[in-house]
Amino acid sequence: MNCDMWEPRLRRILAPNPSPMTAEGTNTFIVGRGDVAVIDPGPDRPAHLDAILAALDPGERIALILVTHSHLDHSGLAPALAARTGAPTAAFGDYRAGRTPRMEALAARMTRGSDGVDRTFVPDLALADGQSVTVGAETLTAIHTPGHISNHLCFAWTDALFTGDHVMGWSTSIVSPPDGDLAAFMASMRALRARSDRILYPAHGAPVPRASARIAELVAHREAREAQILDALTSGPATADELAAMIYTGSPATLLPMAARNVLSHLIDLKARGAVIADPALLPDATFRLSRAANA
Repeated sequence: MNCDMWEPRLRRILAPNPSPMTAEGTNTFIVGRGDVAVIDPGPDRPAHLDAILAALDPGERIALILVTHSHLDHSGLAPALAARTGAPTAAFGDYRAGRTPRMEALAARMTRGSDGVDRTFVPDLALADGQSVTVGAETLTAIHTPGHISNHLCFAWTDALFTGDHVMGWSTSIVSPPDGDLAAFMASMRALRARSDRILYPAHGAPVPRASARIAELVAHREAREAQILDALTSGPATADELAAMIYTGSPATLLPMAARNVLSHLIDLKARGAVIADPALLPDATFRLSRAANA
């Protein structure tokens, strides 16, 4: 069992799902003592379910299962853990909750959505932005941070923040339309930057002690990526796939499809702001060119 004490009332169980997208695996957190909360039960793997239960002390009880968002490496185990313990699940909503009308319209035109989305997960309790829950002696407050996916929540606890996939120290977050929305992602980033959290606990990778600085780095990274895309388009129209190949020159070929989804998220935002035009329509395989306004 891979269980670590990250704080006196915080245990981390590392799920056995390492990959280029999940680092060493998903961090499942147990918050509190006695009656405890679990944050992000992780992928649907029996061995991980057993590890979570084995991490409990004698007499402890899982009273609530919190899910940051409905990707399979976070919510996949939630039904089995709920069935085993009787604890209810809580999240912002299903995978479409919080979607903007623009992304709903895009989803209707696309043949497939993002990879890894858990389309079956529906929480027992839908948490609103700013809503607090108390489990034992612990209070956790939901903060709606759409962007990586529209139903993404962070959870504030004392002076720490569980950030799911929104802020990580080892990598940037994937924003894959139509479930991912770059405009929402950047707005959520700026809202988190205004906070004064002591430390961030992401769902993948190590804790992030310099919260504000790391968020500022990630905002600057996205702004630099946008500048790269606009600069690449000065050479002529291109698809998201072509732009990804031009920009992500150091990435393995196997990761370029996901890089193209990130580029597409920027292009959708740029189109909404009037900086680019999509031909023949806004779709993943569209050809994008700079608008006259961008060239002016």
